[in-house]
Amino acid sequence: MKERPNIDLGMTGYDELFMNDQERQENRLPKIYNIPLTEIDDFPDHPFQVRMDEDMDQLVESVKSRGVITPITLRKKDDGRYEIVSGHRRRRACEIAGFETIPAEIKELTRDEAIILMVESNLQRSVILPSEKAFSYKMRLEAMKRLPGRPPKDNCGPLVHNYDGQKSRDLLADESSDSARQIQRYIRLTFLIPQILQMVDDGKIALRPAVELSYLNDWEQQDLLSAIEYADATPSHAQAIKLRRFSAENKLTQEVIESIMCEEKPNQKEKISVRYEEARKYIPASVPFNKTGEYILKALEYYQRHQERIRNDSR
Repeated sequence: MKERPNIDLGMTGYDELFMNDQERQENRLPKIYNIPLTEIDDFPDHPFQVRMDEDMDQLVESVKSRGVITPITLRKKDDGRYEIVSGHRRRRACEIAGFETIPAEIKELTRDEAIILMVESNLQRSVILPSEKAFSYKMRLEAMKRLPGRPPKDNCGPLVHNYDGQKSRDLLADESSDSARQIQRYIRLTFLIPQILQMVDDGKIALRPAVELSYLNDWEQQDLLSAIEYADATPSHAQAIKLRRFSAENKLTQEVIESIMCEEKPNQKEKISVRYEEARKYIPASVPFNKTGEYILKALEYYQRHQERIRNDSR
C-alpha cells in the first residue's frame, strides 16, 4: 500500500479547514489591539532617548491628524502590564496629543529576543547619538550571547563564537551599517563617565580619542574632566593616546594630565587663559559656570562702549 503524500495546506490550526482563502489570509495577519497608555511601561534600560525636538513636534501633529499609522510593539509582562519593545516615540506623541490608548501588536518574546528586536527597530532612526549606539550594541551583543546555540557562560572571552566560527560582533556587523571594528569602538564608550560621554554626544570629542579615553579609570577621567574645563579644550587623538599610555603605566597623575592638556596642538589657535577662581569674584553668583565666558565677553563689550563714551565726552 502506497503512503499518502504529505501535502502542506499552509494551515495554522484546525479552524482554517473551514475558512475560505481570504479568511485564512486575514487570520494570519498580526492582531492589533488598542492598549491603554497607563498599562504600558518603558523597556528596562532603554538606551535610546525620546527627544522633545522638531521631529517630535511633527510626530505629534501627525498623530493628532491621522492617528498612529504604524502600531507599536509590546511584550506582555508577568504582572499583566505591557512593556514597549518598539515605539517609545509614538507612545510619547500619543501622551502629548491627549490620547488614552494606542494601537499595538503584542508579541510573545523572551527578554533576549525583546532586546534584539528593540535594538533592531531603533537603529533605523535617522539620528542616533554615539551613546545610544554604544549601549544598544552592548545590550544586543550580550543578548545574542545568551541565545540558544551559544557557548556556555564560562567562556571568558570578551566576544564568544558561535558554532560556525563567527564572532557575535561579526554577526551584528552583518545586520548593521557599522563594521565589527566600529561596533567594538562604540561599545568602549560605555566605559566613559557620563560627563565625558555627553561631550562625545555633543560632538566636542570625536570617536577615536573617546575610545582611548575609555581605558582611563573613573578617577582619572574625573581629573581629566577638571583639566578640560580649566583648559577649555578637549584632548586630541594624539593626546588621548598619550593619556592612555600613562594610565597603563600607572603614572597618570593630575599634574601629568594638566601637562598633556596644556600641550599646543598643531592646529590650535592662540588662547588667553584666565583662572576661574580669580574671575569668579567679579561675576555675579547668578551666572552659571557654563555661561562665564559669555558674561566676560559682554562685560568687555560694555567696558569698550564705556571708554568710547568717555573719549567722546572729552572732545
